[in-house]
Parts: sequence; structure tokens; C-alpha cells
Amino acid sequence: MLKGRLGLEKARIPHTDRHGLIWLERGELCVIDGCLNFITGKDSLTPHILQVPHQTVSMILLGPGSSITHDALRLLARHGTLMAAVGVDGVRSYTAPPLMPDRSDVARRQAELWGNPRRRISVGRHMYALRLGEVLPHKNLDALRGIEGARVKAIYKLMADKYGIEWNGRNYDRENPSATDIPNQAINHAATAVKAAAAIAVQALAAIPQLGFIHEDSGQAFVLDIADLYRDTITLQIAFTVAKNVAAGDDNNSIDRLVRREAADVFRKQSVISSMIDKIKLVLRMEEKDVAGSDSDA
Repeated sequence: MLKGRLGLEKARIPHTDRHGLIWLERGELCVIDGCLNFITGKDSLTPHILQVPHQTVSMILLGPGSSITHDALRLLARHGTLMAAVGVDGVRSYTAPPLMPDRSDVARRQAELWGNPRRRISVGRHMYALRLGEVLPHKNLDALRGIEGARVKAIYKLMADKYGIEWNGRNYDRENPSATDIPNQAINHAATAVKAAAAIAVQALAAIPQLGFIHEDSGQAFVLDIADLYRDTITLQIAFTVAKNVAAGDDNNSIDRLVRREAADVFRKQSVISSMIDKIKLVLRMEEKDVAGSDSDA
């Protein structure tokens, strides 16, 4: 499990244990009773329904004459199964996540900083400084993680007091996510929403999700880095606002739905994704790169 993370990825079947690719064409990929299905001959009297083992394959290749529903995309994303739209016999590849713009300057800068151990630590320290409000003298990431952990515990308590929420500590049961109390459930869902926003920002700049400066093992390590920059100001604001409303009995919807609605409102009003894009440029020191490039061109 990644330090400071819920380890939700562990609930998925690792790609090394999956069966590779599955090819589907001339049908509709959709969800029926919570399962992924591919329907051919939908307009005929005898349509054929194939249940797709989406958790045990790495990637679905969707050929010509096919369509896919929003629910199917959501299910694939939840289980980390990739989907690509391809041409006849696979001679064309039209889409494959993540979708990125045609640029490489941010990715090259990120790889440059990540590939140099000294500069990599420097970026990590900069990220901690942005989160903690001060530059710490420690140059060891494990030491910084320890300091962060202690401060985060204090922030949870301060935020709970601010919103008038009873707080019994941060806890999460991967086997039974809904067993935790309302504030913890709200934090879990808010963290997922902020991570999604960070993923959009990373993809918009064509940065490399796998090259994180604080997180390391996840395929979304850099996304987690950026999402963590907003934990105190955005994630907890969303979570404790919802927890307070639930405690007041203002809404009978599920915690997940309430958090998603609150997150959408906060993201829009505070321009969170735009802010994340600017923050990525800041931590990668893109302005410094531009200046250096101009000097070298001169």
C-alpha cells in the first residue's frame, strides 16, 4: 500500500494476472445488472448477449460497427480495464486512455526533473512546502512523510472542530468501505473526486501520470501528488461540508452522491482544475525552463 493512501488499487486484479486483450466488434458494449455485456444483433429477434469478464482482461479492443454506453466506460474505469477503439483487424488505433494533447514540453520537463535524484527530491520538498506552508530542512522523503502524517492528523481534528463534526480519527476498512463513520466515508469519496480532477489536469498538460515525486508505485503517482496538494483546502472542505449536512439531516441521498454534488459545485466555483494546471506548471518550474530555453536560443 502506498504511504498515506487508502490502497484501493489493491482491490483490483493486477494486470500481470489478467488474460491480456479481448476483441469485440459490431455490437454494443453495455452494463446489464451490474455486469459488462456485449450485445450483437440487438435489432433482431434473437440478439446474442456475451458477458465480458472485464476484471480479468487488461484491455478491450472495440472494433468497427460497435458502440459503448457511459455505464460501460464507468465500469471499465472502476476496475482499471483499458478500452481502445480500433480499425478493421487492428490496423488503426483511434482512442486509448489517457487521451492527451499533441505536446511534449511538460512531459520532457517532468522526466528531466524526475530522472535527476537531487532535483527529484527538490521537487518533492517544494510540494511539501506548498502543502505545509513552510520549507522544511529535511531532504529525506520518509522524514517528510512522517512530518506530514503528524500534521494531517492535527488538520483532520481542526477541520472537524470547525464544522462541528465528531471526529474519532482517520480509519478505512478496504473490505467494508461503508462500515466507517460518515466523516471517513465522506473523506474517501471526496479524495476520489479530487483525484479525478487531478487526472484531468495532468492529462490536459500531457504530463506523465506514472512519474510521481512523492508517490512512487502507482500508475497514477503524479496524479496523487497533485491531488494531495489540495487535500487540506479542497478535499476536507468538501468532505466535512457533506458530513455536517448529513448530521443535520438535510438530505437523504447517499454519501457518494452528496459528495459528488458538493465536489462539482466546489470545482466550478473555485476553478479547481484550472488551479491544478497552474500548480503543475509551478512544481515543474515550467517558467524556469522557458527562461533557460530563451537564453540558450539567444
